[in-house]
Amino acid sequence: MNKEAQPHGSWNWLTVIAVIGVHGLFGNSHVVRAIERHHADPEHPAHAYWDRPLTDPFTKLMPQLRSGEIALDQSSEKQFVTSLLEALEIPPSSQLLVFSATSLQQPRISPRNPRALYFNENLYVGWVPGGQIEIVSIDPQLGGIFYIFDIPERSQPLRIERSERCMNCHARNLTGRTPGLTIKSVIPGPNSGSLDAFRLETTGHAVPFEERFGGWHVSGRHRIQKHLGNLTGYFKNGELLTKPNPMGERFDVKDYPVPTSDILAHVIFEHEIGFNNRAIELTYLARALAHESGDSLTEEQEIELSTLTRDFVRYLFFVDEVGLPEGGIEGDPAYRGAFLSRRVPTADGRSLRDLDLKAQIFQYRCSYMVHSVAFDGFAPTLKARVLEEMGRALQEGAPGYEHLSPSEKADIHAILMETLPAYAEKQP
Repeated sequence: MNKEAQPHGSWNWLTVIAVIGVHGLFGNSHVVRAIERHHADPEHPAHAYWDRPLTDPFTKLMPQLRSGEIALDQSSEKQFVTSLLEALEIPPSSQLLVFSATSLQQPRISPRNPRALYFNENLYVGWVPGGQIEIVSIDPQLGGIFYIFDIPERSQPLRIERSERCMNCHARNLTGRTPGLTIKSVIPGPNSGSLDAFRLETTGHAVPFEERFGGWHVSGRHRIQKHLGNLTGYFKNGELLTKPNPMGERFDVKDYPVPTSDILAHVIFEHEIGFNNRAIELTYLARALAHESGDSLTEEQEIELSTLTRDFVRYLFFVDEVGLPEGGIEGDPAYRGAFLSRRVPTADGRSLRDLDLKAQIFQYRCSYMVHSVAFDGFAPTLKARVLEEMGRALQEGAPGYEHLSPSEKADIHAILMETLPAYAEKQP
């Protein structure tokens, strides 16, 4: 995809409609129908999205930010963003730059003024130079909690608004109607309008690299030959062609906290979004079923919840992970160090965050997101169900988990036993 102009192959719309109808977010039409039937709508009484007390990380920190107890640097936009990230324990090196106009602030976004995203496993921050700050904070019971606010001028207080407008995209079809997170991959036109779109409702590490990064900058060393990053599109004689849009050519990277949009941050971001979305979907379905039937699920409801639980655990164990190309990826040292600084190690130093980056992302193919807010906050009965399924998956000869060797299963089990007390309590 690095030639000056090349034809762009796209799906026809009949194929797109078929894929949406058959697969949905989890690749399972039965599950998608179940979620719709069991009221994924956040305003349904089972969920009461706007009425429940909030327990997400940003809401907890907000009083200290508003009062000035946590001081933020207001000397410039860039310094404000950097100090906010520090307060939220989000590394600036997690920065991803997106130049397609696929956000609430789309009039401000262009190849000349990319939007920056920053993240850890529980919090996501968006910022467009000259624009507002957007926050998505994961609440274990409600999913994404969305905030938006202006960068204050010197000495002015923060005026933080819980956003309803964000729900127009983040609680609709792209997220299975629950308050989740989206990753769009598009071919942007010269002024950022989308000329073609990919991956639709799908998030996570199973998305082919050929369909990723459209409208995003990608920096760092890797051997991924075909992807949609660093490109814009145009039509010529009715054919959609693409041309390079190198990072930093049409804007100054010095306007941002760091000069990267690193490949490692991209693949970690993808995995986390996929995990959080699936955790949110599972929480909403389990709660809706309990609202309808209490503790006594019907046979059909049990099948639905068990199916979605298995899908979630399969994701957790990287069953459908797209392998890295020969030569793998390297990743920006600053981001790599920041990511590993949040390790939860065993006594002998092993961690689920340990990276492979040759054939696969991680050395141990069990998601470190078991230490996230989304997983930790599962309702007790749902968490027990998930942990029991995890235990079954790690048994020798468990069908569907043949990608994990006996030794890797033993390693994962040992790490979980030492770092995830809830898992250890469920083991015989």
